[in-house]
Amino acid sequence: MVEGQGKIYDLFVIGGGINGCGIARDAAGRGLSVALAEMNDLASATSSASTKLFHGGLRYLEYFEFRLVREALIEREVLLRAMPHISWPMRFVLPYHRDMRFQNDTPTSRLLSAIMPWMKGRRPAWLIRLGLFMYDHLGGRRILPGTRTLDLSSNPAGAALQERFQKAYEYSDCWIQDARLVVLNARDAEARGARIMTRTRVVSAERASDHWTVTLEDRASGDTFQVKARMLVNAGGPWVGELIHGALRLNSSEKVRLVRGSHIVTKRLFDHDKCYFFQGTDGRIIFAIPYEEDFTLIGTTDQEHSDADAPPVCTEGERDYLLRFASQYFKRQLSAEDVVWTYSGVRPLYDDGATSATAATRDYVLKVDRSGGAPVLNVFGGKITTYRRLAESAMEKIAPFFPGLSGDWTAGKPLPGGDFPVDGVTGLWDGLRQQYPFLTEAWAMRLVRTYGTEAASVLGDAATANDLGEAFGATITARELDWVIEHEWVRGAEDFLWRRTKLGLRLEPGQVARIDAYITGRLGLAA
Repeated sequence: MVEGQGKIYDLFVIGGGINGCGIARDAAGRGLSVALAEMNDLASATSSASTKLFHGGLRYLEYFEFRLVREALIEREVLLRAMPHISWPMRFVLPYHRDMRFQNDTPTSRLLSAIMPWMKGRRPAWLIRLGLFMYDHLGGRRILPGTRTLDLSSNPAGAALQERFQKAYEYSDCWIQDARLVVLNARDAEARGARIMTRTRVVSAERASDHWTVTLEDRASGDTFQVKARMLVNAGGPWVGELIHGALRLNSSEKVRLVRGSHIVTKRLFDHDKCYFFQGTDGRIIFAIPYEEDFTLIGTTDQEHSDADAPPVCTEGERDYLLRFASQYFKRQLSAEDVVWTYSGVRPLYDDGATSATAATRDYVLKVDRSGGAPVLNVFGGKITTYRRLAESAMEKIAPFFPGLSGDWTAGKPLPGGDFPVDGVTGLWDGLRQQYPFLTEAWAMRLVRTYGTEAASVLGDAATANDLGEAFGATITARELDWVIEHEWVRGAEDFLWRRTKLGLRLEPGQVARIDAYITGRLGLAA
């Protein structure tokens, strides 16, 4: 009998992205029996293709999304305390010039055009400063410093920019290793009793009066099996709509709007650790962010994406758009030769009827369907910054079906490896180097930024680098691969190199092939 067959779970979660894993963790921590199925690897779709920011969403103020922005701003500091190894504060530089304009379809642009038509759609400096004042104060900021004005002619942040930019505003947001966030939520859910099944596809779900029978396919073996659950959570991300009308066969009018966001990565374009927030003459915005020490991440676009099953890719048009956009600010004019990697993800937004992809709401929408028997919760939209609050809101919808369920608990609980102070990274790094003197500074920092207090568990009793087994390049060793295979559901090189880490940026194809062969060999699979 397949593990779990015959058991009735309280909750069955479809989808191993940040929403699914966040809900599974929260539910398991309240004492519910939980199973989760992800058809690919954890965070293999939208949740590993974000702009890697914990941010309130400054531009959402122009759409009057004050609740969403306030919730996200509050969450920044809650999350910093829970995961100081994979998230950290970052200062954002917003250069100003008088030609900055609104998008025509924002509520703020329409209001200003009505009362100040002579502005002709321009974003005045006083309005940007007002928005940043609200950004500083809506969320009860305690850890992060507030906004200040920069003279770009003398500040180092101005060195990479064209001389026409003389003034900028500098404010705070945060960086996050998005795919690691998903894995750490899954690990914590499992530690609290949840069953996490990767590469397991939901074939169908049959509804009875008091439970669901879910048929699953193990994609590695091709075997099918069934589990039962009293309630389903459809956190299928881009496939949430397909699941509603396909596997779940629900009669629902709710729709998902698929919006593709593409990013490019170049060699490092500036020498400081601050991020740029660029506003275009078309009203859109992009970020240029220090990335993995030696690179710069630029994004994102907003394009309609018609088919969840069509792999999202950064098109040449999107790539060139981002290059032209950034070149309006940087002294150095960028070309396709500067791009070392691109990636793209599909945001499964709730279809609120907005006229453009950019204007569609980023807020999450949770809908319970209990027509015809056991309940199902469908999850639409959301931002990575508010995933924990989304999970709490989901539990509010779930709680009526499980009387006596305990209350919110995740706000004060660190994720695996995050049990140290927000300002404790340097101390953790120093301690790791003392314990393992053979580590280089960069190697030790990578391990701390990846595993936090669990870095020593990864290295074990090694006294020399040779004790860590085969070296694959970019400080990757056999011992680290063994650890992630055992603890983090790694089943191939791509899982490790592009989701558990971003070390794929630093390896040659032959090194990748060696890592893949090692992992499949350890798993007992055919190479």
